[in-house]
Amino acid sequence: MFRSSRGIRRTLARSLVLLPLAAVPAAAQHAAPGADSLPAALSAKVRAAVVDVMQRTHVPSAEVGIVRDGRVAWTAAFGDARLSPPMPATPDMHYAVGSISKQFTTAAVLLLQQEGKLSIDDPVSRWYPELTRASEVTLRNLLSHTSGYQDYAPQDYTIPAWTTPSSADRIVHEWATKPLDFDPGTQYQYSNTNFNILGLIVEKASGQPFWTFLESRVLDPVGLSHTIDLDTQRDQLEPVGYFRNALGPLRPAIPEAPGWYFADGELAMPVGDLLRWDISVMNESLLSHASYAAMESPTRLRNGLYSNYGLGLSVGAWNGRRMISHSGEVGGFVAWNAVLPDDHVAIAVLTNQEASPAAGMIGRAIATLLVPPTGAAAATDVTARAEQLARATLAGLQHGTIDPARFTDNAKFYFNRTALGDYASSLGKLGAIRSLHQTANFDRGGMTYRGFAVEFANGTMVNLSTFTVPDGRYEQFLVEPAE
Repeated sequence: MFRSSRGIRRTLARSLVLLPLAAVPAAAQHAAPGADSLPAALSAKVRAAVVDVMQRTHVPSAEVGIVRDGRVAWTAAFGDARLSPPMPATPDMHYAVGSISKQFTTAAVLLLQQEGKLSIDDPVSRWYPELTRASEVTLRNLLSHTSGYQDYAPQDYTIPAWTTPSSADRIVHEWATKPLDFDPGTQYQYSNTNFNILGLIVEKASGQPFWTFLESRVLDPVGLSHTIDLDTQRDQLEPVGYFRNALGPLRPAIPEAPGWYFADGELAMPVGDLLRWDISVMNESLLSHASYAAMESPTRLRNGLYSNYGLGLSVGAWNGRRMISHSGEVGGFVAWNAVLPDDHVAIAVLTNQEASPAAGMIGRAIATLLVPPTGAAAATDVTARAEQLARATLAGLQHGTIDPARFTDNAKFYFNRTALGDYASSLGKLGAIRSLHQTANFDRGGMTYRGFAVEFANGTMVNLSTFTVPDGRYEQFLVEPAE
């Protein structure tokens, strides 16, 4: 299925503390090589980045792959896929990819649109008139998470309901007959329920079981011959998925029962299959150009603003370059996948610990190596100044103070007495800022967005997001738990 990266962020807010190097398990110290056509120096840096994150997060294992110049350039596996008895991870093992599956479901829907069997602007009522406000909710709303249907699986741990067999039809008719959380098209709110509905619609429009259509029309044409259906082929999953209670020991995760894996997150695969999919997206080899453009374009809401989600894909930028991506989580597994189509680069990371930030941390560390910030020394100076100002401002907030001249009226309204107190009480105890560096930079809404990764003296890491208006004042300065 299922669980969203936003849900992962909530879990990390409760429990993420990076442990000291001395506590690193032996599993993070060995690796199984796969393909490697990177320059030796770059390969060594990538390997070091993976090991560094694994040492800091204690994730049991990771399968990692890179596409460079439109070809698979590097794959490797690190750590132990099973802890007892130990079984080293290898690059050909199947890892669950969770909600990364949503882009495959999207491709199935768009194929059917290309064949005239449906339109993504059709109302849901064409197939399921009994669902809440089905005449107002379109397939496009489902694909872009703007439907208003409540998410049936936001938790980052296995709840009792998921241990009892179910079915997509039962799930949809329980959750998509509730009142909507908001009017269709007015908000973006991630919901796995949307993609279960889409999977059922694929069945009706194609006249085939969802997996049959997906395998024959999406997976096989792209060459994903090692991808499996987690719902019916879980016995082919070599790694064990793990979880951790706070900072306790790794324990085997509780798997979801049959019927809970469907079009929202039922795929498991080796990292090489995911990279082949990424190459097909870059080359636009399965769908029409118009279909890929629809997938990769941000969704416009009714108020005229845009979400950072297209159709089955997150839409954003990395160091000023276009990036489409998605994360995924099911019981015991977290995955992260990103494509920079204009640079012919892709990165895939598969891990076997639920609610762990390791997959995203590894992916972003590699992205920095492959697509560093662009521009001349002047751009570097701008970044350095932005980092310096952000560091000074954040240090002030650790003491509950801001310089009003650095903030717009909106931002000063946000930083009221309560907000300043919360920032001081939660950040002041973390110690001095050990490091702060910019991770993202793009323009939006007439402002400049910058994202920063921050580490404090006690090892806690957070993300900082800012918007600045043209005169340099902050319109936004928000701290969130690190992913």
